Amino acid sequence: MKKIFLILFALSAAFSVYAQQFYIRGEIKDESGNALQNVNILLHSTGYVYHSGTSGAFGILTNKQSDSITFSMDGYQRETIKANADNYISIKLKMLPANVSALKRDKLASATKDLTRETQREWFTGDETYASIVENRFINAARYPSTSVSLNIDRASYSNIRRFINTNSLVPPDAVRIEEMLNYFNSNYNQPKPGKLFGVQSLITSCPWNQANQLFFVNVSSQKINLDSLPPANLVFLIDVSGSMDMPNRLPLLQSAFRLLVNNLRDKDTVSIVVYGGAVGIMLNATSGGEKKKIIDAIDSLTPGGSTPGESGIRIAYRLASSHFLKNGNNRVILATDGDFNVGLHKEEDLEEMISRQRQSGIYLTCLGVGMGNYKDSKIQSLARKGNGNFAYIDSYAEAEKVLMKEFSQTLYAIADNVYMNVEFNADYVKEYRLIGFDNKVGALKDSLSSIEGGEVGSGQSMMAVFEIVPAVRSVNQKAIENNNAYADIKLQYRKPGKAQMENFRYSAPVAINDFNSLDSSYRFSVAVVMLGSLLRQSVVAKNINWNDIIAIAIQSAEKKNLLQQEFISLVQQAKIIYSKQKRKKSDNNN
Repeated sequence: MKKIFLILFALSAAFSVYAQQFYIRGEIKDESGNALQNVNILLHSTGYVYHSGTSGAFGILTNKQSDSITFSMDGYQRETIKANADNYISIKLKMLPANVSALKRDKLASATKDLTRETQREWFTGDETYASIVENRFINAARYPSTSVSLNIDRASYSNIRRFINTNSLVPPDAVRIEEMLNYFNSNYNQPKPGKLFGVQSLITSCPWNQANQLFFVNVSSQKINLDSLPPANLVFLIDVSGSMDMPNRLPLLQSAFRLLVNNLRDKDTVSIVVYGGAVGIMLNATSGGEKKKIIDAIDSLTPGGSTPGESGIRIAYRLASSHFLKNGNNRVILATDGDFNVGLHKEEDLEEMISRQRQSGIYLTCLGVGMGNYKDSKIQSLARKGNGNFAYIDSYAEAEKVLMKEFSQTLYAIADNVYMNVEFNADYVKEYRLIGFDNKVGALKDSLSSIEGGEVGSGQSMMAVFEIVPAVRSVNQKAIENNNAYADIKLQYRKPGKAQMENFRYSAPVAINDFNSLDSSYRFSVAVVMLGSLLRQSVVAKNINWNDIIAIAIQSAEKKNLLQQEFISLVQQAKIIYSKQKRKKSDNNN
């Protein structure tokens, strides 16, 4: 009896210790005493990442009275402390010194010549700022006529947004990247002229959410390469098989995606497979694309389990890609993961630098994300950009088919690297302009040495940049049109794969203004996409946009046989229901 009592007492004590919970609280500021929101807060005992609120404050519920915590934010030095729940924590993060390796710096998605960081900093001191991305504001065209935009074929944001809406969830504003939403539909593709890598079209029309303003579209199309003409590929599939991938919409979905990809391969292509999870290693050495059964059998044999040593897996994958490097071929690592890297933050920093160095050797990085939250989405996007590659989010079998079969050459074959577009406005016609999308991270804006760097563009891609314009004149006379006056001068700069020399393509945008209702349907549909993104992003213009207007424009412009565009209509209708309920709930709480 006494023995049983002692056992019960021990179990009770153990349960009491386990059940006891502590609350670690604190605040985070910069060296000037300004509150820092959305700082990443890693709790070492669990590996969970939390974020500071708008006032810089945070609170973490844990079953340990003391724990190690690492604080990190773009543009600031990391800080690791031993925290105790009995003490209120005050953290001051220091900005990174000017001599920090450029490889570790965030790259700007867009930049305006001569516009100071002090001016841009005013953009994120108000109430409209969300998380770590700062929406572009109106810029005076006479003072700052020239602005640059990094072009790429990332389209993950749209399918990630679709996942949130299909699960009746609100979309985190920071998950909305309007340029990726536009990329997703590949609207208004026009094959460039023979011998040209790119073609450019432009158009000016009225702005549906502000009739006093105009919209300026710049549509860039890349050359479509015939599949038979594609160079041989040296592909390394790097597949996350850790325990977190043990869900139907994660590893099984990726296995289906890779089977589709294998069906597109030719005898001259090679595939290697590296896995990381409970073990890290080479699952399949370089194998001809003609041996489809052998490759698919290796994919089908994958099972999830263990931790997520992502860094080790990526290092092995790059070594394997280097050992089979094809001088005039397509050398690419394809990372497929839910983004749950279970490695220390210092190692993640090293990982980003290593990937940045590998891009110099001509090895590209394509990232396929599944089942991830917004923080992990941002992390994988960052890796893809540092690796001179692209990022797609796979939320269904249909999306896997779209990315890896229908858009095979766009996803996996680059026709140009370091692609960016410079737009120089004519102040005679443009008083102010606002670039829609291509928003920068707070850390990149604060870092005085961060710079714009172009992206990778694949075969047969249509990229749409949209500006909201405050016009300098209400109408354009016929003489200006006849004289071919330029509304804006556009210059594309790019580098062909494996080449060091930058090349450029020039285009002058005509001044003619088009009636919105007479536009090609692809442009009107793009406006509906922009309006949805602006609402979800909680943009400064969102108060002038309503759900019914988006639905009306989408229904009028969507092609009847285009399943993706028809799905967009259903998505907006579903989002209207979700956000209307949220609005009513807030109204009831205020009453």
